[in-house]
This record gives sequence, C-alpha cells and structure tokens, in this order.
Amino acid sequence: MEKYKILTVDDEPDNLALLYRTLRGYYEVKRSVSPVEALKMMEEEDFQIIISDHKMPEMDGVEFLKLSQQKLPNAVRLLVTAYSDVKILIDAINYAGIYRYVKKPYEPLELLQVVQAAAEYYQLKADNESLIVDFKDLFEGTIKSITEALDAKDSYTLGKSRKVTYYAIKIGQKLGLKKLEESKLELAGLLHDIGIIGVPEDILNKTEALTDEEYNEIKKHVEYGIRILEDIKQLNPVIDIIKYHHEHYDGSGYPYHLKGEEIPLLSRILNLADAYVSLISNRIYRKKTDSASALRILKEKRGTQFDEKLFDILEQNASEFDKEIEEIEKNLQVEL
Repeated sequence: MEKYKILTVDDEPDNLALLYRTLRGYYEVKRSVSPVEALKMMEEEDFQIIISDHKMPEMDGVEFLKLSQQKLPNAVRLLVTAYSDVKILIDAINYAGIYRYVKKPYEPLELLQVVQAAAEYYQLKADNESLIVDFKDLFEGTIKSITEALDAKDSYTLGKSRKVTYYAIKIGQKLGLKKLEESKLELAGLLHDIGIIGVPEDILNKTEALTDEEYNEIKKHVEYGIRILEDIKQLNPVIDIIKYHHEHYDGSGYPYHLKGEEIPLLSRILNLADAYVSLISNRIYRKKTDSASALRILKEKRGTQFDEKLFDILEQNASEFDKEIEEIEKNLQVEL
C-alpha cells in the first residue's frame, strides 16, 4: 500500500526534525519552516495529512491550516500547540477545520498514535466519498424519478433541479473543483429541493404574496429534505451541502444563520446557481427574467447573500453557460 504523504510545518528546525524521526518509518514526510512556502507546496503536491505548529512568525498555525483548506480540502489537519486554554483551542479547531491538536510537550509515541488516528479518519472519509460516484451511477434512474416528481409538483419550475445542477457544476469547474467534489455537487443539485415534496401545493401554487406563515412553511423544505435523505448513509457527504444551501454569506440566510466560509463551499455554489436559475425560469407569480437583468439583480447581493468570488465567476461566464444549456435543451427536444 502506498504511504500517506504528510506535510509538517514549524519555524523551528529542531521541532521539524523530531516530527520527521517520529513519522518517517510509517509515512512519506515533507518539511517546511515557512507556512507561506508550505501553501505553495500544496499547489504542486497532494498531502493527506498536514501538521502545523501553532506559533510561527509569518502566520500562526490556525490561520495557516485555515488557508490549507482551500488548497487541499480533503486533507486531515493537526495542530501542535503549547496553548492550554481549551475554549480557544476548540474555537480554533472549528474555525480551521482541524481534526485534533497535540499538546506540547508530547511523547513521540503519543504523536504517532494521533497521526495514525488521523490517517484512519482520512481513509474512512475517502472510502465514504468514493461511494458517492458509485451511488450516483447505481441509482441514476431513481434520482431521475425523484427530480421528475419535483417537476410535477411545481410545473412552473419544470427541469429546475437539473438546471441548477448544470450551473452549479459549471461554476465549480471554473473554480477548479476535483471530480469527486463535482460528483457530490451534482447529487446535491439534483436533490437540493427534494423537501418541496412536503410543502402544501396551495402554497407552492399561490399567485399572491405569501404570508409570513406560508413563507416559513416553504423554508421548512430544507428540514423536510434532510429527513428524507438522512437514512441513506451513502448520501451523508451530500446532506450537508443541501442542509446549508439557503445560508447567506452575511449570515442572514436560513435555517442556521451561518456566515462567510462557515458555509461549505459547495453549498455556496448551489445557493448562487439556485438563485440565478430561479430568476431566469418562469414562476407561477412572474415571468422569467433575462440573463443580464438576473445578473444585475444578483449583483446587488454580491458579498451579502453570495460569495463575491463565486458571483464573479458566474457573471463572467453566464453567457457561455446559457448558450451551452440552450444547445442541450434543443438536442433533448429533438430526441423527444
């Protein structure tokens, strides 16, 4: 079996040497005394585990590990620290997606055990996520039936789930998502509105303005969707994408009021694609909006509802995306 690759980062060479001696017999270990250099290394190499010291002059380990999520989102992150304030450490762990921390001073055997647990956790995640592609292929017909049931529930958004999925994937490709992330995004896009099945049709088909009570009922479709999907263990990596796809970048979304990068990247992509497709689709209470007008409307929410970087990708490429999907829809009509 190929050894896992570990990147160790510490501004003290002696600390790096200790880490190397402890781990080299079990893993392929790369070292860096600079977090800035380490981030560049991630652009050229894939690492399964990243171990960082806490206090470093260029940037602290928490900020470094946070930035490493953007480079290698699937890597498992460990923090080596002399800090003793547990609350601060827990906040840091949540902020930077850190799996565990190792308290200084540590015994080499203690560190090795933590790293072995991290490797097992990485493998478990990899095994679970690899099921996503298999699941999508195996249950493609079932998923198609579900999306068709959603279309039948609300005829004014015929094909909406498929369109949202298309735009989400195109944004993700421009962002450089890996194939596995694309597969998760595809499943989430197709299933993101499955909870609409639980919303009364008289509310969905209402042509007048919704009351607060009716709007709150529609917002429950996220909760309904999670209930429907949570017992399908193969979908666990997808459920969080769906769970957070109505969160807004400024924290004003629902149902959890997450903000900024607390919201998973794939959920942020899905939120933007969903909003764009909603505007360029016919609804029971209004006619569809043209692409240019839709982008102007969405631009007002750049940085509030939407991640600015993601919106910029959509704005720069919407014309290309629109043409591609028009061609796809033409071909489908010919086949029918």
